[in-house]
Amino acid sequence: MTDLCDTIDISVNTRYLAEHSHPEDNRYVFAYDITIRNNGDESAQLLSRHWIITDGDGKTQEVRGSGVVGEQPVIDANDEFSYSSGTLMATAVGSMQGSFTMKTPDGEEFDAPIAPFSLAVPGVLH
Repeated sequence: MTDLCDTIDISVNTRYLAEHSHPEDNRYVFAYDITIRNNGDESAQLLSRHWIITDGDGKTQEVRGSGVVGEQPVIDANDEFSYSSGTLMATAVGSMQGSFTMKTPDGEEFDAPIAPFSLAVPGVLH
């Protein structure tokens, strides 16, 4: 039997928002676009999110909350859901990782992991 978390693929694209950032005040704003693809045989509802945000100085912040962007979407089998959000960091480089708690139609809950991804001001990393 397939592990339920293996049926959910999560892809991320990031952008540095220079127009909202103020490097002189250690304020760096990043946007991220998330696509959650359900490769399973049944629908799955996204119940909550858990993020671990680490800045370039190694300081971590955990964020937990219900749903994403005010929604708890049901993602049908072989379908996907996309949304955009953002984060503020005190350094020009950092990373995020985490998980989404999902629920099957029969009420089984599982965590779909979000692999670590980098947030960086263009040109800062070589």
